[in-house]
Amino acid sequence: MTDVRQHAEDIHEQFSEHLDDVTVDDVETRLDSLVNEFKVPMDEAVRSVRSHYLEQAGLDRDEVASGGGSEQMLLNDIDQDEQWLDVEAKVTQLWEPRSDAVAQVGLLGDESGTMKFIAFTTSELPELEEGKSYRLTNVVSDEYEGNFSVKLNRTTGIEELDHEVEVGDDSTTVEGALVDIQSGSGLIKRCPEEDCTRVLQNGRCTEHGEGEGEFDLRIKAVVDDGIDAHEVIFDKDATEAVAGITLDEAKQMAMDALDTTVVADEIREKIMGTYYRVSGPTFGRYVLADDVEELTTSPSSEAALIRARSM
Repeated sequence: MTDVRQHAEDIHEQFSEHLDDVTVDDVETRLDSLVNEFKVPMDEAVRSVRSHYLEQAGLDRDEVASGGGSEQMLLNDIDQDEQWLDVEAKVTQLWEPRSDAVAQVGLLGDESGTMKFIAFTTSELPELEEGKSYRLTNVVSDEYEGNFSVKLNRTTGIEELDHEVEVGDDSTTVEGALVDIQSGSGLIKRCPEEDCTRVLQNGRCTEHGEGEGEFDLRIKAVVDDGIDAHEVIFDKDATEAVAGITLDEAKQMAMDALDTTVVADEIREKIMGTYYRVSGPTFGRYVLADDVEELTTSPSSEAALIRARSM
C-alpha cells in the first residue's frame, strides 16, 4: 500500500461518521494531486486535506481524532504531530496565559521528562492544579521546529491520580562561547492564531497561511564548549537580558532602519564570543535557556573562543 493510500484511509476513517458521501478514493485523489502534481510535502498535504473536510463537516480540529485511537505514551516518546494519546503526568509548573483564548498553559512531567501543555478556553475543561498528578486521555500532540507539546481539547478526559507521578530530569547545562547566531534570530513575527506560535516566513504561517503576525524577540544560537556545539534558543525574556534590548526598542530600531535584520545584527555585535552557562530543558535538538549566566573566559574553552573569533 502506498503512503498516499494509507493516509487517505486514515483520513477517511476520521470523517466517515461525519461525511457520508466521502470515499477513500475521493480522499486519495485530493492527496495524490497535492503530493504528486503540486509537489506539496506529505505532512502539509495531509493537514490541507484534513482542513478541507473539517470545513466541509463544520467541525473544529479538536472534534476529530487523528485516527487509530489514543495510545498511552511517555511524554518524551512523542515524536509525531497531531498524534492522539493518553498520558499520566504531574503538573510541574503553570504560567500566566498571554491570551484570553488560553485557559491554562504550563509544564507536564513524567519519568521521561517534561513537556509544555496548553488548554483553550473554548474547551471548557476543569483546571489542572500545580503539583497534582493526572491521567489525561485523548490529548493531541503539536510539533514546531522539532519541539513537541500537547494540547488539551474538549474531548480530553481528566482524572486525578491517587499517586504522584515521578518526574525525570531532562534539563541540560552547557558552558562555552556563543559562536554563532542562526537565521531566525532577532525581531520575528509569530502567527496570530490563538493556538499557534509558529514564526512567520515571508509573512506566512505554514499552518494558517498569510497573517499580520505579532512581534517577538528570540535568539537561536550555538554555544561551543570546546568539544561539542550545542544549539540554544533564548526566548524574549532571555534575549532581552543577554542583549540588553527590549522588544519595544527592537521594534523602534527596525522601524527607523526600515529593516528588521538590524536587530539581529545589533544582538550579534553585543554577544558573539561571550561565554555563558545555559541551563534548561531540551526540546528536540535545542536547549531552551531558562537560566543564563555570563562567564569569564576559561582556558578549557580556548578552542571555542578561537572558533567564535573566526566566524
